[in-house]
Amino acid sequence: MIEFSDFTLANGLRVLVHEDHAAPIAVVNILYNVGSRDENPDKTGFAHLFEHLMFGGSKNVPDFDKVLQRVGADNNAFTSPDVTNYYSVLPSDNLETAFWVESDRMLQLNINSDTLEVQRKVVIEEFKQRYLNQPYGDVWLKMRPLAYQKHPYRWATIGKEIAHIEEATLEDVQAFFNKFYRPNNAILVVAGDVTEEQVKQLSTKWFGAIPAGEKLERNLPQEPTQTQGRLLEVEADVPNPALYKVWHMADKLSPKYHPTDLLTDIAGRGKSSRIYRRLIREEKLFTTATTYVSGSFDDGIVYFSGKPAPDVSFETADKAITELMAEFTTELVKDEELQKVKNQAESSLVFGEVELLNRAINLAYAGVLGDPDLVNTELDKIRAVTKEDIQKCAQEVLRPENCSTIYYKTKK
Repeated sequence: MIEFSDFTLANGLRVLVHEDHAAPIAVVNILYNVGSRDENPDKTGFAHLFEHLMFGGSKNVPDFDKVLQRVGADNNAFTSPDVTNYYSVLPSDNLETAFWVESDRMLQLNINSDTLEVQRKVVIEEFKQRYLNQPYGDVWLKMRPLAYQKHPYRWATIGKEIAHIEEATLEDVQAFFNKFYRPNNAILVVAGDVTEEQVKQLSTKWFGAIPAGEKLERNLPQEPTQTQGRLLEVEADVPNPALYKVWHMADKLSPKYHPTDLLTDIAGRGKSSRIYRRLIREEKLFTTATTYVSGSFDDGIVYFSGKPAPDVSFETADKAITELMAEFTTELVKDEELQKVKNQAESSLVFGEVELLNRAINLAYAGVLGDPDLVNTELDKIRAVTKEDIQKCAQEVLRPENCSTIYYKTKK
């Protein structure tokens, strides 16, 4: 149970406070409701670019990292298709420093040609190193547009192509900041050795005067139902062939989400999973394999990846995983299988909340989804999943016509 208080400033900034006085530590986590799904299809990669630009300095804080390091803070950020999140973990005595620097870059980020050029080079190098020059690194650059035809999930968080970052202008970047980096498009979570009254005072002092932006209205194109299986064959300089498959599934808030999530755990989580026991250990068709769900705010995907064993053809490997997954559509899972993955999910949830930072991030995620108390209902939803729920979701999701496949081949 994560207890919290909740208030909103006049400019629309929502603030959540989670008190935990076990140690003199505080977390200041600010989540902006913007991800790669909010980008213009012709100007992608901007959400991730801003993850870097936000550390380039603001009017009164030219070196963000140095200021926080002086007060013993650890800070970082991450971007997803749905959100961009920034956090600092620091001694609670120095809490106000984090408020100062976060509010200064929200109000007056130093966006100039020099900063843009520096961070542009950093992002382009990351694009090359992680996605283009790394074995299998481009698989998501190929899988997303294969699986998604309309929805902006069809490009990766890094962007569609390097050219979009290379050609980004100062005006483009400033417009993106003005649209999304506003107090009424953010959630601030302060957790740890703090009090609600203290956070109210600091929030009003440092964020209260920042003007709100226009209310964000999303009209994202919805992905049509996939009616035919898709196959893409890729040949690249990789050490081993790899097989990738995805199926469309429901969004994070859907009642179908947890049954589908547990289904993938039964299929491919750990050495007791069906895939490991049958396809890796017994039949020796794969050397490695895994399944998981994307957990997206909009309709997501069930993901499978595996490396076929030597001398096993793609057709044989594909047929084996397709038949194994199809079993979920015709047979109820076993009681012991379901209980085991429920126990694993509960354990992951409980141990994940030991860390103060995880609690703060989870509260922010739940808040942007509409209800911070979702963090306290997750376990009940997992426990309520039945065998019938899993079979029904399998029948909706694991249809051949709902599947996109990549055969990632080694160059001859």
